Amino acid sequence: MRRTAARAAMLGVAGLLAACSAFEPTPAPHGEAKSAPVTSGELAQSDVNRMATIGMKENLDALLRLADKLYRRNPAEWRKTGNTSREDAVGQVRTAIESRTPWPGLQGQRDIKALSLALSPDFKGDRVAAFVIANADMLIAAHGDKTVFYLIDGLDAQHLYNAARNVEAAVWLLGTRRAANGQPLLLADEINPSERNLSYEREFGKIIGRLDLLSAVVTEKYRRAAISYVQNLVGGTFFQFLPVR
Repeated sequence: MRRTAARAAMLGVAGLLAACSAFEPTPAPHGEAKSAPVTSGELAQSDVNRMATIGMKENLDALLRLADKLYRRNPAEWRKTGNTSREDAVGQVRTAIESRTPWPGLQGQRDIKALSLALSPDFKGDRVAAFVIANADMLIAAHGDKTVFYLIDGLDAQHLYNAARNVEAAVWLLGTRRAANGQPLLLADEINPSERNLSYEREFGKIIGRLDLLSAVVTEKYRRAAISYVQNLVGGTFFQFLPVR
């Protein structure tokens, strides 16, 4: 009886394994994690430097994606600057961000002053470009006016935290303020019986999350440095090797 039961159990396990092997692996249609090629400049970067550099690139890329999304929903905006296509308008915004060229519609204002102007109900220019470029300028300013970071560079955790709150405030104002004609400043997120589009909020949420994480990491870096100093001081005093000869 025991041999028969054991044989039956083994056959059952074998059948189960055969059935499992018949299933195809679940596809992963959402891409995969990829690492960037190593460059010589990374030798002069700490882990935090590298994290800040990657975070900055991702945030600026996210703002350009938002510019494209906002232009799609607000085509009248890109036409204000004389562009012949949405793609040209996004390219112009990209050039302004990368070169940090002052945007004419922002009247020479930078950082949070530019952001306030872009969100003014009376603003007449290309609001998409002004809003995205002002956000980018504010983020770069919060990172010490840099987009790539090395060992000699420092980051202010409070400035990064404040930048995250500024983005939150900008998103809230974009969704609640009305232009002089009573219409939303820009058409962005939308929830109605036939459509639910929150892609703008999700993209902004990623930017805020990256800023908050970097702020926490920078704070932890200095906290751990202080703890390590005390540990080394105590260890050097009380934990010494004894002579053996």
